[in-house]
Amino acid sequence: MRILFGLLTLFSLVLAQAGPQIYQQNCVFCHGENGQGRVGAFPPLAAHTTELVKTPEGRAHLINSLLFGMQGPIRARGNNYNGVMPAFGQLTDEQIATVLNHILNAWGNDRLLPREHRPISAAEVASARNVSPRPTPQQVGNNRARINVP
Repeated sequence: MRILFGLLTLFSLVLAQAGPQIYQQNCVFCHGENGQGRVGAFPPLAAHTTELVKTPEGRAHLINSLLFGMQGPIRARGNNYNGVMPAFGQLTDEQIATVLNHILNAWGNDRLLPREHRPISAAEVASARNVSPRPTPQQVGNNRARINVP
């Protein structure tokens, strides 16, 4: 039992360290070192993803954005954005869950999460990945435009 607990703890630590690495390799160019985004093109992740995750459709949107990409105009934190986010479906379910959880806890986002927030799981990502038909980046963008966040 102690060995199993030790392995689970080690696995959790590896995943926690992987989040920043995955972000640096895949997200930092567009969304910035501190999740600040790029004016007009790529929305901030700091103090914004927490607003998304508070909505009923927010978790699914975050997952779909990574899996399928996103295209089209959106409004975030009072600014308009119209960049194209590529799909990152080549990442595993665990990697996508790990980087999303990193984003939701980085840059002070952890203090903005709702009390009932639970981490995004690889099973949630797998479920979204297996939908048919898969949404297009335009459909993901259209769905995002309908989510009412500040």
